Amino acid sequence: MAHLSLIFCAWILIAFRHTGFTLADRSTYVVHMDKSAMPKAFATHHDWYLATVDFSITNSDTLKSMPTLLYSYDNAIHGFSAVLSLEELQKLQKYPGFIAAYPDKIVQLHTTHTMEFLSLSNVSGLWPASNYGKGMIIGLMDSGVRPESKSYNDDGMDEIPKRWKGFCQDAGDDFNSSMCNRKLIGARAFYNAAKAANLRGKSDDNSPRDTYGHGTHTSTTAAGNYVEGVSFFGYAKGTARGVAPRAHVAMYSVSGTTGAGSDLLAGMDQAIADGVDVISISMGVGWIPLYEDPIAIAGFAAMERGVFVSASAGNSGPRQVENSIPWLLTVAASTIDRQNSAILIFGNGMSTIGWSEFPANALLENVQLVYNETLLACNSSEVLLEASGKIVVCSEDYGWIGDQIQTLSDSAVAGAIIISSNTEYIETKGIACPGVVINPVQATQLITYVTSTTNPRVTVRFQQDVLGAKPAPAVASYSSRGPSKTYPTILKPDLMAPGSQVLAAWVPSTPSAFIGTNIVLSSDYTLSSGTSMSCPHAAGVAALLKAAHPEWSPAAIKSAMMTTTSLVGNDNSPIRDNRANLTFATPLGMGAGQIDPNKALDPGLIYDLTAQDYVNHLCLLNFTMKQILTITRSFKYDCSNPSDLNYPSFMAYFKNTTSTTYEFRRTVTNVGNDLATYKANVRVPRGTSITVTPETLVFSEKYGKVSFNVSVDIKQMNKKIAHGSLVWEQVGGNHTVTSPIVVVRKF
Repeated sequence: MAHLSLIFCAWILIAFRHTGFTLADRSTYVVHMDKSAMPKAFATHHDWYLATVDFSITNSDTLKSMPTLLYSYDNAIHGFSAVLSLEELQKLQKYPGFIAAYPDKIVQLHTTHTMEFLSLSNVSGLWPASNYGKGMIIGLMDSGVRPESKSYNDDGMDEIPKRWKGFCQDAGDDFNSSMCNRKLIGARAFYNAAKAANLRGKSDDNSPRDTYGHGTHTSTTAAGNYVEGVSFFGYAKGTARGVAPRAHVAMYSVSGTTGAGSDLLAGMDQAIADGVDVISISMGVGWIPLYEDPIAIAGFAAMERGVFVSASAGNSGPRQVENSIPWLLTVAASTIDRQNSAILIFGNGMSTIGWSEFPANALLENVQLVYNETLLACNSSEVLLEASGKIVVCSEDYGWIGDQIQTLSDSAVAGAIIISSNTEYIETKGIACPGVVINPVQATQLITYVTSTTNPRVTVRFQQDVLGAKPAPAVASYSSRGPSKTYPTILKPDLMAPGSQVLAAWVPSTPSAFIGTNIVLSSDYTLSSGTSMSCPHAAGVAALLKAAHPEWSPAAIKSAMMTTTSLVGNDNSPIRDNRANLTFATPLGMGAGQIDPNKALDPGLIYDLTAQDYVNHLCLLNFTMKQILTITRSFKYDCSNPSDLNYPSFMAYFKNTTSTTYEFRRTVTNVGNDLATYKANVRVPRGTSITVTPETLVFSEKYGKVSFNVSVDIKQMNKKIAHGSLVWEQVGGNHTVTSPIVVVRKF
């Protein structure tokens, strides 16, 4: 189902932007509390929160009829979520220790060749250096897990790490703890808020079982074990496995087709307490302030504990990126070089290869080919009657390819050849009729043949794989773009990873493909597309890097991934953008570039950050102390040193200002050779001037730190956006440390 379309496209592209979950005159709220204000009379913070809610309740009958306190939190935030009326909320705001409250948020879910495409090898590089992620625990916030999938087999898995504090939930016959093993070590469900808000049936079991497929797909993409002989109805044949095949999986089921932010908070709160190393979140809450974003708030707590968090950029391209959170890795989606195909062999011996994922090995041998102006639209079953039993040629110049495929599926034609350059459809959709899509260049040869003979015929062979398709990678057309709406001073997305037509495990209860309009096919593995699929790729790479470099902070791992990306496709030209007619991509679409796991193992220099550094930047952006406190949960951070963020990319954002210069201050840490010298190589954004001081960095020891300044001048800039790069090139060495520079000028 190369299908962001059939099921999950709607979850992401249809954006429900509620400000809260309303039930009559009551809504779900997330409440932040000052834990240090808890009276000594209470044994635990949970008891205190219960008393706080009881204090605010004004109607005891309501209290009896519906849940009030949904969750108490102690890791992701200090506080709780509860169902309250406006009057009760106002009363609660007067309670000692209250900091802030905001309405709960809707969260939207945003999948074997990708490992070879990323050059992960059994012989050298990151896989053997990290022992394939051995000992790492990847926690996923998603729709659940199907434990029967072969991708969760624990053959070759090490024992569960002793630091693991989580467990596998018993949920009756639907799911029990015996379904977990050394691969799938934890599975929990968090649906209290979704049920309270009628986002989920009240009779639904609180089970971590995946009935949608999304969580099964993302978790096995990140860390699925080896399964041989897998395919999508004959396409993408091979051995399925995740990026970190020896890492353990913990699933926190927090969402169905939609979910509640407070459920997500509860899942992340538990994951932090359980001891995960990496969290993967393929969902988003839209464009809201950091201090009301459950992913941002819980992600800060995770970062403090050394947990790396990977989040999807969203699938609303060309609309603006989601999850623009400085302390998280925000992942865009790219295409890969495998094309699921069919071969066309014409009566004159000529042949060509087109795209197809028709999920059957249809027998189309030496079938008559029909080409005329009347049929090219292929949008009417009545018109197509004259082509019954034949293969018809269609052109998207006469109508959208999706409508044509629907009409063809309802018709009696034997098959179709569709002329189209619609890369977005090919990235995200399936094909329910025996059809093949070719581009206009290939169509020239086809038309020459059919117009030069009185009896044109063609043979079609489905279930073909073509590797090395060019250009690849390209920025996926659906991938959301920068600059960020809520946090434009940081370049987002950070980088991109494979997201289109990814093969991974699935649930048979959810359709994988269709034949015609009434045949539904199921499968244990499927193709899926979206930043939901690119996010777990990056999470898997982070787990590998953490296994290889356990001393690295989340910021160090992110820096290593960002500064070593690839900027060149397999056609030896700069990476291209599918949404921009395959023109060259910019950092607003691909971030720093395509993830390169092996190069990230040895980056040379890193841009490191601490929690206080992030707070210093929030202070520079004039966040209030109350807003900062909702994120940090603690008064231990202060605003005495507001400063720029030591980020691995440079975003100079000029908005309604007379200033024409922007100053960056950065510090890099040497994680390569003891003695090293680097020189600056700047590709200057058009219309700007860039000054780097100093131009040479000299390190006398490993882990030594050197600072530098970058000054951007836009006096001559007459466009809204320009981009370039800063590359630190090691003198006499192999390291190149690359950072994108983006200049945005709002006139």
